[in-house]
Amino acid sequence: QVQLVEFGGGLVQAGASLRLSCAASGRTISSYNMGWFRQAPGKERDLVAAINWSGGRTYYADSVKGRFTISRDDAKNTVYLQMSSLKPDDTAVYYCAGTTRAVSPSLNGYDYWGQGTQVTVSS
Repeated sequence: QVQLVEFGGGLVQAGASLRLSCAASGRTISSYNMGWFRQAPGKERDLVAAINWSGGRTYYADSVKGRFTISRDDAKNTVYLQMSSLKPDDTAVYYCAGTTRAVSPSLNGYDYWGQGTQVTVSS
């Protein structure tokens, strides 16, 4: 089993940057495709960014392209989400997820989830 724990959320002003970390334990995630999802109050949980097992392929939601960067450090068993030029619309709980299946925008495509970290962007 893989346990995922997110770090790095907080309250920032619009335009600021923030880096989220997802630390995995229990098993190496070097063969896992990983994703970051977010869920704002009253809204569905949506995929923000994903990275394949090798790090050679990444996916971004249109709303974050050019502002967010997903990366992984398998030596540290950690996945990152670097967020820049943050907007109030980015306010949400951010979740890390992992899967041995193909990268998917669907929640059902992921087998392992973290507990989430709150990101709040003030205007």
